Amino acid sequence: MAGKTTTWANDLLKLLFQAVPVANIADNAATAPLTNLYISLHTADPGVAGAQNTNEAAYTGYARVAVARSAVGWTVTGNSVSPASTLVFPAATAGSETETFWGIGVAATGAGTLLYSGAITPGIVVSNGVTPELTTSSTATES
Repeated sequence: MAGKTTTWANDLLKLLFQAVPVANIADNAATAPLTNLYISLHTADPGVAGAQNTNEAAYTGYARVAVARSAVGWTVTGNSVSPASTLVFPAATAGSETETFWGIGVAATGAGTLLYSGAITPGIVVSNGVTPELTTSSTATES
């Protein structure tokens, strides 16, 4: 199978994460574009067939974090994308689990389309009072 060029991978990531059109190929929807992507935490790999709620965190207080589809929300470099600032999830008010994967999807809740997922190293141990965070070094790579 042929691979993507770095330029195309960069263009694709800018289209998805920053709503930047790709000349003569793709445009951001003009009437109702998706303005946010939603970041999720997972206790195990959601897998390539998974949805946003596959193995999703379930501690009390958990919610996905909305990130703007723009250069304010995302940094795209070459074939990698990362949050432009630290992503802070709601603090746990009960429950105990370890978050080992993060995901990027299109829905605020439910089984929305999962676009990318990746491992969290080291995992985030969550218990009462812990506020999980993903830093700007969390990356998704287009291969």
